[in-house]
Amino acid sequence: MVFPGLSPMVCHLSSMSSTEPTSNLENAMQLMIQTFHKYSGNEGDKYTLSKGELKDLLTAELGSYLGNAQDKDAVEKVMKDLDANNDGEVDFTEFIILVGALTVACNDFFQPEKKE
Repeated sequence: MVFPGLSPMVCHLSSMSSTEPTSNLENAMQLMIQTFHKYSGNEGDKYTLSKGELKDLLTAELGSYLGNAQDKDAVEKVMKDLDANNDGEVDFTEFIILVGALTVACNDFFQPEKKE
């Protein structure tokens, strides 16, 4: 998914000088990119996560949020829900959807109940 008018050229995180200050949000974006690529490509396409790579990522990086990612059925459900194009792999966009959904869920959990 690309947003109209937003060119990939805008993102030059990898070319930023290590002495150049970055914001917390820029650091978070860079960390998400690095984390995805840490796991992608170990079993094939370096731009996608296979089922095994996704399981490794979920277990190591999101275990405290997702609970027992070792549960095969849970990993299957996450994979099915994320794999929007049904190609058996999770690409970066699909991965970011997971991170975004978890972030929203965590934010909602910590919000006080709204009084009507």
